[in-house]
Amino acid sequence: MATFLYRLGRLAFRRRWYVALVWAAVLAAVGLGALKAPGAVDEEFSMPGIESQKAFDLMEQRFPGAAADSATARVVFIAPGGEKVTAAGNKKAVEKAVAGLGDGTQVANAVDPFTAQTVSKDGTTAFATVTYKVGAGDLTDASRSHLERTIDQARESGLTVEAGGTALAAEGGPGGMAEVIGVAIAAVVLLITFGSLAAAGLPLLTAVIGVGVSMATILALAGALGLSTTTGTLAMMLGLAVGIDYALFVVSRYREERAKGRTPQEATGTAVGTAGSAVVFAGLTVVIALAGLAVVGIPMLTKMGLAAAGAVVVAVLIALTLVPALLGFWPNAVLTRKARRSGRIEENAGANAGTRWARFVLRRPLPVLLLGVVGLGALALPAADLQLGMPGDEAKPVSTTERRAYDALAEGFGPGFNGPLTIVVDAKDAADPKAAAGTIAKEIGGTKGIVSVSPARFNEAGDTAVFSAVPATAPTDEKTKNLVTTIRDERPGIESGTGASYEVTGTTAMNIDIAEKVQAALIPYLVVVVGLAIVLLLVVFRSLLVPLKAALGFLLSVLASLGAVVVVFQQGHGAELLGVEQTGPIMSLMPIFLVGIVFGLAMDYEVFLVSRMREAYVHGESPSQAVTSGFHHSARVVVAAALIMIAVFAGFIGESDSMIKMIGFGLASAVLFDAFVVRMAIVPAVLALLGDKAWWLPKWLDRALPRVDVEGEALSRPEREQAPDTAPDLEPART
Repeated sequence: MATFLYRLGRLAFRRRWYVALVWAAVLAAVGLGALKAPGAVDEEFSMPGIESQKAFDLMEQRFPGAAADSATARVVFIAPGGEKVTAAGNKKAVEKAVAGLGDGTQVANAVDPFTAQTVSKDGTTAFATVTYKVGAGDLTDASRSHLERTIDQARESGLTVEAGGTALAAEGGPGGMAEVIGVAIAAVVLLITFGSLAAAGLPLLTAVIGVGVSMATILALAGALGLSTTTGTLAMMLGLAVGIDYALFVVSRYREERAKGRTPQEATGTAVGTAGSAVVFAGLTVVIALAGLAVVGIPMLTKMGLAAAGAVVVAVLIALTLVPALLGFWPNAVLTRKARRSGRIEENAGANAGTRWARFVLRRPLPVLLLGVVGLGALALPAADLQLGMPGDEAKPVSTTERRAYDALAEGFGPGFNGPLTIVVDAKDAADPKAAAGTIAKEIGGTKGIVSVSPARFNEAGDTAVFSAVPATAPTDEKTKNLVTTIRDERPGIESGTGASYEVTGTTAMNIDIAEKVQAALIPYLVVVVGLAIVLLLVVFRSLLVPLKAALGFLLSVLASLGAVVVVFQQGHGAELLGVEQTGPIMSLMPIFLVGIVFGLAMDYEVFLVSRMREAYVHGESPSQAVTSGFHHSARVVVAAALIMIAVFAGFIGESDSMIKMIGFGLASAVLFDAFVVRMAIVPAVLALLGDKAWWLPKWLDRALPRVDVEGEALSRPEREQAPDTAPDLEPART
């Protein structure tokens, strides 16, 4: 591996014009393809295998043309203090507003609250439901503007008017400011790390090119593969982060090799052969983690994982080819200003901060290990109380009309009104479908915790009915989850008496089912991802204990970050500091996102840091000296890489959307714990305690595993040292 990549690095250095032109051609080709390709589809979220999804599919089958996924808006009218919406003046204003809402070109219908009897018992609140002919993703700006304009006009009458529903949902994820902030902080970190504008700018440039290639490819293939507008969000975030990091490690090793007296071309080849080997295997661990998202069984999540894995592959290829090519164009620009001015490059053989920290840990490994494990363990404890769900409008800031509409409906109609259950009755085999549906509605209506049941609506064939059941508790309340379980448990008895079957769906039931399925998939996902990565790390480090230690440290950091998320977003401690106005359940996909993304990044740091220790150990240093050497060469760069990751993820904490804020906080804290506690403290402490045993591998396993030479042992052989271009100089290499 190291020899092949060494030759690849030298080739890219010599043929830099060809490499640069190839990447420019690739970027132009996929960019042109993205411009000509049909737009990305608005993918409907689905989770095969759960009851709520089966019920939804049955509705679409039995109610053709009903557009069960059509966009809706629920417009809430609240009378001024002391008045009622049923008063003549207020009623007239509401009816005028409803008529205006129904005038939109994409509107299917707007239901008058006085006709539908959607007025609260005290008469202070009413709501109108607007149904559109198309899904939320297909709504035009004109339709949304018409909705907002009509609401503003209704407010002029003195009524308080708020609105919620899918028609108002903002498209896409965060707006781009998070990425800008992350790149800006990354630039500062790189500048401090390298002390050179060129050295800081090169990783940023190559990362942006890589993200450009990845995103253009996703857009070009969106129509053919059915990718949604959100598929590329994870690819952009990870592609940017790992793209910077991988280039950072290659450039850092290049500068180190130049300081040893190698010429630019030789230093480039060695950098790609050593740091590039670590990049390949680190990238493989990230790809494994992302591709493993398919285990969860959510099509959208699978596509997001595969798209992000593709972005990581592009980042690896760029680090191995385009980065050495650019070093060929400007071989001295990435060096320090002092080296460029003096014409001499001196290797820093003295102790640096990484060396001093390693020696500190080596002197007292047990206290450092215990402090790190106990600290992360304490942070992980709240994760035992983790409650999964999908926060809705109740989690949005009170400055949004969706949150105010949610609160008004909860106050006027009860907390469960915002999350009604949809009951789908399949009466195809019943002798009297209408009587069967009526009996089921009566039985469910009599269940403790149900406050009201709507009249059943039948399809044209008369064999399927749909009605709503409103719980007494809020959608995210644990009592609502228990209520859904109770209704489903009562099904066998009800079905045997009616000859008809029923299923429970709706947003509330869907969220409950998703949370349960994700929890059930988490352990298999961990087994698959961690198992494959341990095998990969066995090949990389040729050690039995190092991969196990890496996996256990990762689990500790992920649990600690989950605990931190629970403390802030579920329990509310310090929530106001992050702008979290409403606590509640943790997003169902949060643990999967944390495991998938952070595992890959954690293995990045493990490979980059420990591979230098392994390299030193293979070249004859003692275990403790190898730890010190690894920190001397890699600690500063790993810290810089972690700070860049934290900056990219923390930028999302400033977003208004609570779920994006939660993801940003969770990922940033996970990287913080893993990089600075696990990799920088626990790892050297464990290696110090194990000594030579850390690198032990059974002989039978050593013979069975392939040799890939990640540490670059082959690059130190005499035949390579006799290469003609080993004289140090600061002149640009000539082809």
